[in-house]
Amino acid sequence: MSAARHFTLAARLQAMLDVEAALAEAEAALDIIPSSAAQAIREACRADLYDGAALQADARRDGNLAIPLVRQLTRHVGAKDPTAAHYVHWGATSQDIIDTGLVLQLRNSVPGIVDDIARAAAAAADHARHHANTPMAGRTWLQQATPITFGLKAAGWVDALDRVRDGVANALDDALVLQFGGASGTLAALGDRGSAVAGQIAATLRLQVPALPWHAHRDRLAALSCALGVATGALGKIARDITLLAQTEIGEAREGRSGGSSTMPQKQNPVNAAIALASAVRAPGLVATVLAAMPQEHERGLGGWQAEWDTIPELVGVTADAAEAIAESVGNLVVEPARMRANLDSSGGLVLAEAVAMRLAPRLGKEQAHVLVENAARRVVRNGRRFAEVLAEDPQIASVLDRAAIDEALSPEKYLGSASAFIAAVLARHAKGSG
Repeated sequence: MSAARHFTLAARLQAMLDVEAALAEAEAALDIIPSSAAQAIREACRADLYDGAALQADARRDGNLAIPLVRQLTRHVGAKDPTAAHYVHWGATSQDIIDTGLVLQLRNSVPGIVDDIARAAAAAADHARHHANTPMAGRTWLQQATPITFGLKAAGWVDALDRVRDGVANALDDALVLQFGGASGTLAALGDRGSAVAGQIAATLRLQVPALPWHAHRDRLAALSCALGVATGALGKIARDITLLAQTEIGEAREGRSGGSSTMPQKQNPVNAAIALASAVRAPGLVATVLAAMPQEHERGLGGWQAEWDTIPELVGVTADAAEAIAESVGNLVVEPARMRANLDSSGGLVLAEAVAMRLAPRLGKEQAHVLVENAARRVVRNGRRFAEVLAEDPQIASVLDRAAIDEALSPEKYLGSASAFIAAVLARHAKGSG
């Protein structure tokens, strides 16, 4: 489900109202305000009671959403209990309510991203297991290189997804911290009871209590933003792989649930990969905005804090879109082993040039072996012949490798190195981390 639902105006108002209610209840528990006042405030802390459009209009004038919300909350409370209205927002400041409300929204929204990344990793792990021995061309600089297996490519996806999943989850845990400092971060309005109130609020909201308020210290939110940006980039890399494999001329994999074209009936477009790629394009700028907003002034920032209000929710949204899209894309991916093999064989064996050179090197030296195989490869390209035939005709090569040895060197399955070990290691870590 879309992360956007956690950042609607109603969701934002409810998160802020939850903070106001927790504040009142904490202060009542410590006999700072009457318990009847806390009850009246709690009853008024329902987002559906408030005029969102009017609040937004007033926020433009007041500078933030908390100021008009507190005014309306005070009115709602006062309509039923005029005495209780005196205790609304007691000892807090606007940023306490806005920041802690944002933290609550992040707690509601970001776990869905973590879950979708885990879902994508599980789907990729299935491909890694199933295609551990499915050979295909490795590609560097978009050109065929030495053989790999599709299982190895999928294992690379798993490994990256597991890392960014952990990165986002850990950064979220670090960011789930109460903001409560009052006017200048001293909670002076509460005398010596500020820390006790903070502890009570945090317990109610199930948040960590920081060593001190963090109004102008945005590192936790910035770290989470960076983790989201990195995750979106990793998801975009997988999307890029899928779109390249799905090209008509390549045809080695495709999304099982693809989009069509408004004009071309035959088209099956990789829609989910496109969503993830679009998110990966947008995320770096959003992360950069959060980082640029970090140097804030003294105890409360001017401009930098405000820049986060739209940026962080948007970043969560694009990361969520990418995570869901890649989970769907990888989960429904159709793999074409026969096409992979055909493309691997299309060079006539040239993708195994390194394998031949490495077999020659112990006898002829690495440099000489490289030159001989390179010259043979050029003759193949020039004359369109099979690589094995050209190699066998070279007397220096033939003095070291007979035709059977050449054919063995040109077998993709014989030149996969540690691919199986790498896949096994990734799958073992993945199983341990997801267990």
